Amino acid sequence: MRAASYPSTGIQPINRHKISTESPIETVFERLVNLIHVIWPVNHEVAAISVASAGPLNPKTGFIYDAPNIPGWKDFPLGDKLREIFPVPIFIGNDANLAAMGEWKYGNGIDHSDLIFLTISTGIGGGIICNNALMEGHNGLAAELGHITVQPDGLVCSCGKLGHLEALASGPAIVAYVRLSLLSGQTSTLHLDKEFSAYDVALAAKTGDQLAVRAYAHAGFYLGQALASLIHIFNPSIIILGGGVAQSGALLFEPMLEKMYASVMEPSYLQDLEIVPARLGDDAGLLGALALARQKLQNS
Repeated sequence: MRAASYPSTGIQPINRHKISTESPIETVFERLVNLIHVIWPVNHEVAAISVASAGPLNPKTGFIYDAPNIPGWKDFPLGDKLREIFPVPIFIGNDANLAAMGEWKYGNGIDHSDLIFLTISTGIGGGIICNNALMEGHNGLAAELGHITVQPDGLVCSCGKLGHLEALASGPAIVAYVRLSLLSGQTSTLHLDKEFSAYDVALAAKTGDQLAVRAYAHAGFYLGQALASLIHIFNPSIIILGGGVAQSGALLFEPMLEKMYASVMEPSYLQDLEIVPARLGDDAGLLGALALARQKLQNS
């Protein structure tokens, strides 16, 4: 859990701090409140609090529908609970959506009005900037890009549905591909009796392990398929890719781009299209929350 306080202009924080999300003696909400107190600037007036939260949520109310990785945050009124404690405006957004906003305002998306951001890590999330506005949807649930169906009746996703992009191209999906292949008798420098991560698979691939190469090619294929569909719908000028899996570079990008180019129906969609890595890293969510607060305050 990260937090920072920022001045009215610029992106250099006044204070910042990081703690683990869970504790045996505090709820996650209690830890969040304490973290806000830690980074609260002593000699500055606080204009607003802005939170980038995991899980489907309603940014208009700050109601968390379900944050699977945060204990107790199902049907959780985060916005209302924060308003009971802090006498300032409270703004809340989905963490991946706000990471997209951060990259748009302060990262590699500057000067682009139509942008797709995709983070590929333990899960797959994303956000869309369309005509200089963050796409949120009717109830704030838009841009769950990891839950695009790319393989009907395919593997079970973390959300329980079948064939979603996250089930085929996330870090755990790459590991699962290798493990299933090993169980079927394929050979690799990776072994079933040892734990390994997507990063380990990438290292094996870069030393010539063909099963590891195929695992990334498999993930890249479905990412490319999903990106082609997103390009057809949103016609972005830039696609920004973040997250640990995206840091594998050409190992993932080459099969992804091959499938994407082959699937786009008209070359005009690719005209002037940039595909770049994310710039902000772990700060994308913080800076997206900052961008959200500044936008809301400016429009109020």
